[in-house]
Amino acid sequence: MLLLAQIVTGVVALIHVYIVLLETVLFNSRGRRVFGLSREHADIVRPAMSNQGCYNGFLVAALVVGLVHPDPAVGRAFTVFGLACVAVAGVWGGVPSAARSPCSGWRAWPWPACGAA
Repeated sequence: MLLLAQIVTGVVALIHVYIVLLETVLFNSRGRRVFGLSREHADIVRPAMSNQGCYNGFLVAALVVGLVHPDPAVGRAFTVFGLACVAVAGVWGGVPSAARSPCSGWRAWPWPACGAA
């Protein structure tokens, strides 16, 4: 079970590294397209996305420290904290979307019901 938990934590960390890149250094190119933003809207939200990317970077840092810290208790604390933050952020971001279709988010969302097979 410990190995599975470490693998899941690593996958979550890697996903968040990708999100950090999309929200910061790749925002003008790939990030804008992934989030389905027009050039005008992207110009408006760029500072907020960069800030959000910074926070996602902190989540990555907590998860990585949790994976590599030599003291298992400290590593577990960082991992639980990081995963709890990811879960709370996911719920917080999903609640406003609950009234909308699951297809109204990212255009790259891989749901067959959204037209992306």
